[in-house]
Amino acid sequence: MGDFKYLFGPVPSRRFGRSLGVDLNPYKTCSLDCVFCQLGRTTEKTVIRKEYVPTDVVISELKEWLKTDGKADYITLSGSGEPTLHSRFGEVLQFIRKNSEIPALLLTNGTTLNLPEAREAASFADIVKVSLSAWDQASYRWVNRPHPQLSFDQLLEGQKAFRAQFKGELWMEVFLVGGMNSMRDDVRKIANLAKQIDPDRIQLNTSVRPPAEDFAAALSKEQMERLTLLFEPRAEVIAEFKAIHSKGVEANQETIFSMLQRRPCTADQIADVFDMHLNEVSKYIGILMRSDQIHVERKDSTVYYAAKNNKEEHDAHV
Repeated sequence: MGDFKYLFGPVPSRRFGRSLGVDLNPYKTCSLDCVFCQLGRTTEKTVIRKEYVPTDVVISELKEWLKTDGKADYITLSGSGEPTLHSRFGEVLQFIRKNSEIPALLLTNGTTLNLPEAREAASFADIVKVSLSAWDQASYRWVNRPHPQLSFDQLLEGQKAFRAQFKGELWMEVFLVGGMNSMRDDVRKIANLAKQIDPDRIQLNTSVRPPAEDFAAALSKEQMERLTLLFEPRAEVIAEFKAIHSKGVEANQETIFSMLQRRPCTADQIADVFDMHLNEVSKYIGILMRSDQIHVERKDSTVYYAAKNNKEEHDAHV
């Protein structure tokens, strides 16, 4: 991986294998402040759409990556915040579609899809993943903590309108938090709304990685499996990521740190992604710990490693 400012990875994804990330926002610029977010609390909650980072530089970096590397399962607009807040994200998707055979993926919380221009831009993706983790305004405020200008009805209608015009695959993530939106009757309400949107796939997620708030408790796999039956099409539980190994992705201090900048991972996950022995992973973790670049986060009895820079930036804003 070259010295890019707006590209990262390829990083592991439980849903999408090895994904090259395209980051179109400053750290944690988002329209929501979800209690379960693995990036921590939102430091810049906004609904303003503008060119947060220079589009021409992003496209230039993609050109260079496609020439020099170009190996990934997906090219994904995701990263440090809500990508559709970038006013020209559609141009980035268009470039990927025209210049690469790698599928273009958009990960969005769906809060801008009530806007015709955002729906048109999102339509350039091969796959769009939206989110639905609430069933009314009160639960939306509780779980997702949206910007004051956003309403749940607006979110719902925007996703329905996008489904009506989008020719690609629409996936939906439902993030369940123990004690907040995981009661069977509440999940049934979410499932009924999901059916109205009519996604191609529905995936249930929970707090398997350290969340923004300590109280965002994870559900067990058994609980999640029982809840899949409420959805049509039947939902699938997103298991812990198991990497699809690809040749040519080098494991070194830089690539491991780049991965940990974007999401906390266990030593086993790092080993799986880079097809390394745990002893080799431990060596790199030791170097990064001694140089004070990463820190340990604990979720129940599991140890995760995460880059310090994002945590420190987050702490400076709270």
